[in-house]
Amino acid sequence: MLDLSKINSDWTLFLDRDGVINHEKHLDYIHTWDEFVFYDGVKEAMNIFAKKFKYIFVVTNQKGVGRGMTKLEDLLIIHKNMKADIEAHGGKITKIYFCTDLEETSPNRKPNPGMGLQAVDDFPDIDLSKAIMVGNTLGDMGFGRNLGIKTVFLPTTRPEVDVTDERIDASYPSLYDFAKAL
Repeated sequence: MLDLSKINSDWTLFLDRDGVINHEKHLDYIHTWDEFVFYDGVKEAMNIFAKKFKYIFVVTNQKGVGRGMTKLEDLLIIHKNMKADIEAHGGKITKIYFCTDLEETSPNRKPNPGMGLQAVDDFPDIDLSKAIMVGNTLGDMGFGRNLGIKTVFLPTTRPEVDVTDERIDASYPSLYDFAKAL
């Protein structure tokens, strides 16, 4: 269970990207900044999170790059622009971690915890007992569990997921709804 009243500025927030921050393209990838569309309320949510969390990380599988369908330069432009837009609205992203690996066994590919462990290496004062993963897939929830942190599920792209799944600590309709609950 996730007790929102315990969250303070010692906490860390991990966010998935596609389906959480921005609209996902069904059976495809976001290839360029022109295709990137924030969900309504995300910039406001990120502003709330910036006041609540010590660190905010984006952890995203980006198989499209690994498959050669998305250019790495385009992915970096998307992330640069996303971060700048969020910061212009009073939010923050401490760092963005992405995995372009195709193999499901890759330690950095969610649900494996590699990107989270990289964040802990980069920011050793992270306390994983005070960390939350927000995502829109059971893979994201598995990442949270494998990292030993709390999880919040957003049914934005997968409304069929059973929110009583043991990998899910809480569920909100959107990132903004989760932020408002804080």
